[in-house]
Amino acid sequence: MDSHPALCAAIADRIANSPNQRITFATYMDMALYHPDYGYYSTQAVNIGKQGDFFTSVHLGPDFGELLAEQFVQMWEILGQPVPFSLVEMGAGQGHLALDILNYLKLRYPNFFAALQYIIVEKSPILRQEQQQRLQQFTVQIKSSLEEILSNSIVGCFFSNELVDALPVHQFILEQGQLREIYVTLQQESTLKSQSSIVNSQELFTPHTPPTPFTEITAEPSTPKLAEYFDLVGILFPENVYSEGYRSEVNLAALDWLSVVADRLQRGYVLTIDYGYPASRYYNPRRSQGTLQCYWHHQRHNNPYINIGRQDITAHVDFTALERWGERCGLAKVGLTQQELFLMALGLGDRIAALCYTNQSISDLLRRRDALRQLLDPFGLGGFSILAQSKGLKEKEKFQPLKGFTVPELPPTSI
Repeated sequence: MDSHPALCAAIADRIANSPNQRITFATYMDMALYHPDYGYYSTQAVNIGKQGDFFTSVHLGPDFGELLAEQFVQMWEILGQPVPFSLVEMGAGQGHLALDILNYLKLRYPNFFAALQYIIVEKSPILRQEQQQRLQQFTVQIKSSLEEILSNSIVGCFFSNELVDALPVHQFILEQGQLREIYVTLQQESTLKSQSSIVNSQELFTPHTPPTPFTEITAEPSTPKLAEYFDLVGILFPENVYSEGYRSEVNLAALDWLSVVADRLQRGYVLTIDYGYPASRYYNPRRSQGTLQCYWHHQRHNNPYINIGRQDITAHVDFTALERWGERCGLAKVGLTQQELFLMALGLGDRIAALCYTNQSISDLLRRRDALRQLLDPFGLGGFSILAQSKGLKEKEKFQPLKGFTVPELPPTSI
């Protein structure tokens, strides 16, 4: 698998026509993933799932969506059962999660289902088509951006599952104690030719990967927002603690995204599900190469300059930044927990225990048990973080804890 030639040409053209013939890594990542014609999510998005490049909690069965639905029902009740109650799913993938939620609510909570307005915000045109096809039995509004939603118009919940990790990030490096930004520029022709005969298989994804036309350079930060970000999350970089060449990422796009979400929400909740850390762990001096990862056919590596347009590129989420920026935008922190605890509190333990009493075949029983266990795996999906924030709640509503953020019962050990 090599890079998409038209996408590489588009990125090269963008570099050639930019000041100093360089672009930020955030711009590069945005084009690699979201270019409207050639980006990964415009052409390769159908490769999500067990047969694709990666899979999420949704691909293990309907349980994840059904337990999320239980949380949404409680939110509706806390808010006084408003009509409509809007569920806004941001980055809905192939529509599987929406389908699981809507099927479950229609069957189990018809009153809530009748009050529900389901909205999907999806940037990828290919995924919007797939969502429309998969959800055609339901009334679902599908929008291409949050800008299509009016300010202060939503009563309900904005939620996302593995969205923020795919937002474009700036990369930085510490050089002689100074914060420098990493830019992407074009390789010199002589360098490119020499690369074609020498490929380091330890650094690149496959030993036969063609040379990349792009390379990195460092320079002054493109925006003062990078330094302001570290003021926000309370991170300093003393030279006696952080090594020369320490590099990592800053997700300014996540702050912009959260600002828009907070503006659109009149009253209700924001639920963010993703893998990540608090800032103190994210920028630990020992994590000296950051968290950027690429995924191709369930194989993980850290070279974003190969398979361009053919692979996913992600970075972990800084949940401290979401919390603190949310507060500036009027979003109050409700809770932060791990997915395994969240799902157990919503009833996943009961589902595991109920397996003892089903009439499924042994193979089906083992397959379902394995799927439920994967949702709880603290070293996998169970270790994801879930952040709940709120806006516009009345005083009595603020003191009603969300069920998913209460202390769950211990999982049964008999299965």
